[in-house]
Amino acid sequence: MPFQLSQLKSIVGAFRPKTLTAALVPCLAGSLLAKGTGGEFHSVYLIWALLSATFIQIGTNLVNDALDFKKGADTAERIGPQRITQAGVLKPEAVLLLGTVFFLLAIACGIPLVMRGGWPLVVIGLGSVALGYGYTAGPLSLAYLGLGDLFVILFFGLIAVGGIYFVQTLTWSTDALVLGLQIGFLATVLIAINNLRDREGDSKVGKKTMAVRLGVRFSKYEITFLCLAPFVLNLYWMIDGHWPAGLMPWFVFPLAIKLVKNIWRTDPGREYNAFLGQAAGLHLLFGLILGLGFLF
Repeated sequence: MPFQLSQLKSIVGAFRPKTLTAALVPCLAGSLLAKGTGGEFHSVYLIWALLSATFIQIGTNLVNDALDFKKGADTAERIGPQRITQAGVLKPEAVLLLGTVFFLLAIACGIPLVMRGGWPLVVIGLGSVALGYGYTAGPLSLAYLGLGDLFVILFFGLIAVGGIYFVQTLTWSTDALVLGLQIGFLATVLIAINNLRDREGDSKVGKKTMAVRLGVRFSKYEITFLCLAPFVLNLYWMIDGHWPAGLMPWFVFPLAIKLVKNIWRTDPGREYNAFLGQAAGLHLLFGLILGLGFLF
């Protein structure tokens, strides 16, 4: 029994629960934007969207876990959190199967959204599942081509926010585009820190992330931009007349500055695991506070 419980704990840990805010924040912020600017808010669609996005993220994480091991990116020298395939908790085939189950669950949870929004939600849903699987799998693996950062901005930013806004209001909006960029930039900080931490190991196996392609200094500038740009974009909300939404997120600006300083002062290594937690906290607080700002 103790072994089974520890195995279950490892499997749940492979979902990377500390980073699942990347699915929560765009769904909630996009719904609050719809409520604050158009008066539309349907909690049932928020729940279905949140479940679908979370399952896609978990499926993506599991496929990444299995295939990074098979491709040699995750070894005993790994300095990041434990990966269940590399640790021998489950075989790669079992982890891939589990990831597929979560992708299927995501599709099932997307059915009510399709019934609400029609064919645009079919495109968004199936495209998101395909991108999630193709992040590590397939001949054009996004992570191994250095396109993982773009994937996060698209899926956890523009697509997630724009999709939930459309589900709530059945309209498209420039507001959702700007909000999607803000949320997407902060979500991408997580993967940028992760890739900078793993740069040396990734370069040995041909995983050409942005950190591998363009180096440590570029990655630190990238993280700096991704942390600060969302605050600059708050000018849009003030110009648009949404002063609370434009001003309230500045309360967490010191967290962004602290994270940027930590990145510049520290060489890539195990210390970056703590910075991932800081980035997740910044993403969560910024998104929630900005979303609440639309209600005033």
